[in-house]
Amino acid sequence: MNERLRALRRSIVRCGLWGFAGVSGLVLLAVGSLFLAARLAGPLDIPLARPAVFYDSRGTTIGKWQENNQRWIPIRDMTPSIKLATLAIEDRRFFQHHGFDLRRIAGSALVDLRSLSKAQGASTITMQYAKNLFLTNNKTWLRKVEEMFLTMRLEMNESKKSILEGYLNTIYYGRGAYGIEAASKTYFNKTASELTLAQASMLAGIPNGPSIYSPLLHYNYAKKRQKLVLQTMAKCGYITKHEASIAAKAPLDLAKQQQKSRDLAPYFQAAVRHELLNNLDLTRKQLDSGGLKVYTTLDAESQRAAEYWVNHAIPRSSKIQTALVALDPKTGGVVAMIGGRNFQQSAFNRAIAAKRAPGSSFKPFLYYAALRNGFTPATRLKSAPTVFAFDDGRNRYQPNNFGGYYADAPITMEQALALSDNIFAVKTHLAIGMNQLVEAAKAAGITSPLEPIPSLALGSKPVSVLELARGYATLANMGARIRPNLITKVTDSDGHVLYRWHPVRKQVLNKQATFVVSQMMTGIFDKRLDGYTKVTGTPIADRLTHKMAAKTGSTSTDSWMAGFTPDLVTTVWVGYDKGETISTYPDTGYAKEIWSDFMESALEGKPKNDFKAPKGVVQVKIDPETGLLADRSSPGRPTYFIKGTAPTHYSNGETKQSTTKHEAPGGVKSFIDHLFHWWR
Repeated sequence: MNERLRALRRSIVRCGLWGFAGVSGLVLLAVGSLFLAARLAGPLDIPLARPAVFYDSRGTTIGKWQENNQRWIPIRDMTPSIKLATLAIEDRRFFQHHGFDLRRIAGSALVDLRSLSKAQGASTITMQYAKNLFLTNNKTWLRKVEEMFLTMRLEMNESKKSILEGYLNTIYYGRGAYGIEAASKTYFNKTASELTLAQASMLAGIPNGPSIYSPLLHYNYAKKRQKLVLQTMAKCGYITKHEASIAAKAPLDLAKQQQKSRDLAPYFQAAVRHELLNNLDLTRKQLDSGGLKVYTTLDAESQRAAEYWVNHAIPRSSKIQTALVALDPKTGGVVAMIGGRNFQQSAFNRAIAAKRAPGSSFKPFLYYAALRNGFTPATRLKSAPTVFAFDDGRNRYQPNNFGGYYADAPITMEQALALSDNIFAVKTHLAIGMNQLVEAAKAAGITSPLEPIPSLALGSKPVSVLELARGYATLANMGARIRPNLITKVTDSDGHVLYRWHPVRKQVLNKQATFVVSQMMTGIFDKRLDGYTKVTGTPIADRLTHKMAAKTGSTSTDSWMAGFTPDLVTTVWVGYDKGETISTYPDTGYAKEIWSDFMESALEGKPKNDFKAPKGVVQVKIDPETGLLADRSSPGRPTYFIKGTAPTHYSNGETKQSTTKHEAPGGVKSFIDHLFHWWR
């Protein structure tokens, strides 16, 4: 028995050895084939600088792929300290390997196998240079193979000196600076030959994270990174520990922020760069040197108006931030974008990357869901302090109206939206079922995580500015959802189309209900809906000459204004990056001012009211106080209803006797009044 066991073990060991030998042979064969192919392919065609040019929707140039002019300088004109600092922190065995550092590769492979990912980096300078010239940022196994092939070709046909020179001339140092010469000018206003050891070590640390280690953005992080570079240089024997210590304490003499002429739409252009490289599968070589033409959705006049009104509304001394997205709801094309108040100081795009609680600007999705579940604009519920029980009575929720004001009486849904009554919203949310709002918002285009909780009715879950604009575009389109887009077409230097945008609209919400919601949203500017407080659009109502649907939103840290016409959707957010509390005045008014002034500018010359009612809705005059038909003694407010749901009784008690071809006979008394009788 023992002999059989030993024989089995020997057999398993032999099979394992043969398997290992087989796998090793295949790996060697693959590497050998790749090596032979690289040898036969010959030298690489190192591209010349012909960066892609960006155009607006009218074909006017607005920028380039490279934000700063890239100037290629010979390696002999670079200070020795930048070469040594870069080698120390990026690839200390650069002159000993042939493009691949086997020690680092083995170490990172173990980490990748454990995590089943490709997150751990082991790139040498040659590999990074190959990627910068020819490849995208996508982390796929195929791209890794391509990177290996290009690395072999570089190592076979270029000297180490020329590879290091190319790397230092193409690596990105942040703030639009490609290459060491542009970086030296950007950060220190000097040439690469004049850099001190302190300055060179600072620059060498930036490429690992340009948005993190820029001394102009995050000085403390940059200093920690510089110290690591200097310590590594000392370990490599490039400098002494004493020299490293002196350099760490030496003044950097950073260049002062230049008040240069502002580029048009810098946040939009940055978003276009990200889209080109990460979503359209274009390589850096194509974008750096292919002479591509990139046509965008930006409307330059609208963008200038947006930038003007932001600067006009918010004092320069204020530290508050803002973001704006304006898009064409019919196509999804972004016509204007602001991601912050100063791109040079902070390139973080708050219009796309930041997510904040939208507050009451989320309520239109709730009231759409309500219209689909038995409510009408005339449905009345009591506005009074209320403690809500949910989860079968296990939990309690007590919202408050702004300023502590309540009607202490029933109000209509139309008036509740105009006054932004929170009690009405939560009652509605619980009445129809909390999943109804989640489903409606997701269908409209909200992709951030949502939960069926009472506070969702008041916009408690964070979304991005672009997301909310997309959701409002669905309402503007009478339920047709679009996908926001930045780029319409990309052509090569010969005019061949490499990419063309095809807008897609998908009907996801009911046409009649979305139109009724949009007309309810015009009520925030209508003083006829004033009640226990004024409608929320009162401060800017007199500025508007066009009919617009909109909603305000506010939390203790965020101020929103979002709205639309059938031709333009605009969402504005104002707040502090670190979530500081917004003061009551004037910070809370900035979003309304920016939104109203921008919308009026962008819509100049357009029809004053281009909302067109679809079939299946009717318009009647409603008494805002009773929710019934306005009698002769009351001017009432024209209000749209889904056909068959309009009130049939006048506020004086009379019953409507006749119908027209536009109205369904015998309207219905909403069951909601009975359902919430005890709330009243």
